[in-house]
Amino acid sequence: MQDEDARPAPDALLAEAAAERRGKLKVFLGAAPGVGKTYTMLEAGQARRREGIDVVVGVVETHGRRETLAMVAGLEVLPRRETDYRGRRLEEMDLDAVLARRPRLVLVDELAHTNAPGSRHPKRYQDVAELLDAGIDVYTTLNIQHLESLNDVIAQITRIRVRETLPDSVLETADQIELVDLTPEDLIKRLREGKVYLGDQASRALRHFFSPGNLTALRELALRQAAARVDDQVVQYMRAHAIAGPWPVGERLMVCVGPGPSAPRLVRAASRIAERLHARWYAVHVETLHEQRLDEAARDQIHATLRLAEQLGAESLSLQAADPADAIAAAAAERNVTRIVIGQSRRSRLQAILRGSPVDRLLRRVGPVEVHVLPDIEGGEAMPRPRWRRSGPIDPGPFGWSGLMVAGITGLAHLVAGAIGPGTPTLALLYIGAVTASALSFGLLPSLFTAFAATLAFNFFFMPPLYRFTVADPGNILTLVVFLGIAVLLSGLAARTRLLAERARRRESDAATLYAFAAKLAGVRLLDDLLWAVVHQLALMLKRGVVLLMPDEDGHLLVRGGYPPDDRLTEAERAAAQWSWDQGRPAGRGTDTLPGAERCFLPLRTASGSVAVVGLDGPAPSGDMRRLLDALSDQAAVAIERIRLADDLDEASVKAQSEHFRGLLFTSISHDLRTPLASIMGAATTLRRDGGKLAAPARDDLLLSIEEEGERLNAFVGNLLDMTRLESGALEPRRQWIAMADVVATALRRAERLLKGHEVRLTVEPGLPPLRLDHALMEQVVINLLDNARKFAPAGTDIRIDIRRRGDVVETDVSDEGPGIPPAERAQVFDKFYRIRGGDRQVAGTGLGLAICKGFVEVHGGRIEVRPGPGERGTTVRFGLPVDPMAPLPPEGGEDD
Repeated sequence: MQDEDARPAPDALLAEAAAERRGKLKVFLGAAPGVGKTYTMLEAGQARRREGIDVVVGVVETHGRRETLAMVAGLEVLPRRETDYRGRRLEEMDLDAVLARRPRLVLVDELAHTNAPGSRHPKRYQDVAELLDAGIDVYTTLNIQHLESLNDVIAQITRIRVRETLPDSVLETADQIELVDLTPEDLIKRLREGKVYLGDQASRALRHFFSPGNLTALRELALRQAAARVDDQVVQYMRAHAIAGPWPVGERLMVCVGPGPSAPRLVRAASRIAERLHARWYAVHVETLHEQRLDEAARDQIHATLRLAEQLGAESLSLQAADPADAIAAAAAERNVTRIVIGQSRRSRLQAILRGSPVDRLLRRVGPVEVHVLPDIEGGEAMPRPRWRRSGPIDPGPFGWSGLMVAGITGLAHLVAGAIGPGTPTLALLYIGAVTASALSFGLLPSLFTAFAATLAFNFFFMPPLYRFTVADPGNILTLVVFLGIAVLLSGLAARTRLLAERARRRESDAATLYAFAAKLAGVRLLDDLLWAVVHQLALMLKRGVVLLMPDEDGHLLVRGGYPPDDRLTEAERAAAQWSWDQGRPAGRGTDTLPGAERCFLPLRTASGSVAVVGLDGPAPSGDMRRLLDALSDQAAVAIERIRLADDLDEASVKAQSEHFRGLLFTSISHDLRTPLASIMGAATTLRRDGGKLAAPARDDLLLSIEEEGERLNAFVGNLLDMTRLESGALEPRRQWIAMADVVATALRRAERLLKGHEVRLTVEPGLPPLRLDHALMEQVVINLLDNARKFAPAGTDIRIDIRRRGDVVETDVSDEGPGIPPAERAQVFDKFYRIRGGDRQVAGTGLGLAICKGFVEVHGGRIEVRPGPGERGTTVRFGLPVDPMAPLPPEGGEDD
């Protein structure tokens, strides 16, 4: 039953109020490309349009799929904004057009897409955020591999690093998530049917990304992410509507951590239960005033238990409250916890009668939540007791100041008594103020001293008979006892307030330190910079020397950082560091292992094991400083592992790309090297065996075949060498003033044999200025373009070359009358080893010619692009070269062949 005094959580109400002013975001989430996210989004948009909602398409990528194209019919599609980037025309969603149109709902595909340079926002999800802020509802699509938090996991599963990612917070702000699910078998079937990718691209996808194992793992990640988001929405709804719960829609577990020796066993038991239930779980510790007086060993044990829970996958919570049962019940209700694990109470029967059992109080407060009470098998060990005795000598200073305070209040009371008379309650209030001030300034013991001193002074100076420690009136005895009781009570309350305030200040200081350290680590990308930041922060915090060791390739620990800089270690220190690395436990000075070392060594560990060892001058700190050191060490370990994993994945990506290009190269060599060699060997064998029997024309044909195939082989090797020079950066153009028409004329003479069967039409605009070019490089560009055109143009068709000036650029077009290049592949034809899979594909090539053209043109500061041919027939490759302002006057006249 819901508590009548329950109130909605203020932050939940504020979140709902803020959401009312924004547009609604619905994300269609999928495990992989091809599951039907875009189709489902369009289907939902069509349904809303039929309901009378104003729906427009901001951007939708159909990828040529007929079913998806059919779903766009009937929807208003806003024109895209075109951007010119490095000679390529890129299309992006026109954000300003959508804001000006201001529909009720806009469909935006591919939420993680990176916008073209020059756009208002670098990422599409930022465009969507602006639309939502304007009050426009958005439907969008997202694949699970684009979430930033899953980037490393996806790379580990698929061996592919996803470059386009978005923060998880974007998905967390979604009002609705619709999971578009498809079994791996059905998705692979769609892929083989050509409904996801076309041609060889589908075959490559099946061999790599779209394996059944990868798809199953991605599907599980998508299902878990969607379930977690729905679970969070349930909790948010319950908090906003003051629903006590729990709603057992999903298992959530909470384990209570105390100072007893059985706490680690409780945590391990809760971990096993959570693993069986596949439940999210929490480890909570409630710090009471009683526990704040525990010694440092007991406090360290609590901290170690919470760290153990975090390592096992829990979310740890540290709360402060007078009654642990109330705090645990409130925390469980806020997080929709369905099960609570707690240890058996260690109080005696008499203590349970006088003070009550914490287990019983918890059972009365949590309502329908299941409470698992585990037996105390460590019953022989004593519970840690509060520190009632001071560990060091008592400082007389606070007691002296308290005595002076009582003396000053006594003098002030004499002045007041002269005006209002002795023995009045006003004088007692003056002494009560002194007790409160002493408690807030010095703590409990000085304030108790002040209370007794104030009672004696009040009796001696202001209760008759005066100046004697006696009480003549029996009624004043009760007054004196009440005064002492109130003074002691206020002393305890004020001292407790001071203790809580000091604790809060320490927590705030620790939180500020952790936040600053985390912000510093987040901005570091290089391992050496990260290690320097870690040792500097630790040395600054601990006020002692720090060294950090990491293993080399052979597993030997080496000093990688130190503050102050010092890489000298004794044999005992090296042995202690190696033991700490191997065992994952502290070693060295102040420990039970190799205590003779001058330094104490602590391992930096993550869930996957040790990543480094930090050495501290002297023994390891204890108490709050040790807990802060552990928190900083955990952050440093995670940051080191993040950078190492990123380096490993980048190296793996480079190796994979190298293997990919190597395979392409071998494939190209197997065809383009062996084919001319076979022709040469066949012709040479025939000449050697039957040369004397062949007629002269037949011998000439064989010799011509050898010559042509040799030239073809030479061109292939030349392309490989040119590409090597481009990639190594060793290409330095030898520039001189040359007319572009002269470069083309030379190239035509060299390519005369290649262009048999085609008529070349050259048009040159009169008055073109000369350009600063490397004649050999630009001649090779023209020859490669002519060779490309003659391969794909039908015999007997024309090849056109047009040279003209457009502003500060001289443009050269090489056009053919072939079948053309599909628009989706025009930007890819300049990639190494890329071959057209549709359109222009009658003749196979190496896939290097256009890549070399692009490199040579860009070396000259120009740009190159592929466009439709004249009259939308064939293909035109256009490259433009900049005109130098210092160019000499152009020659008169022009050419037109």
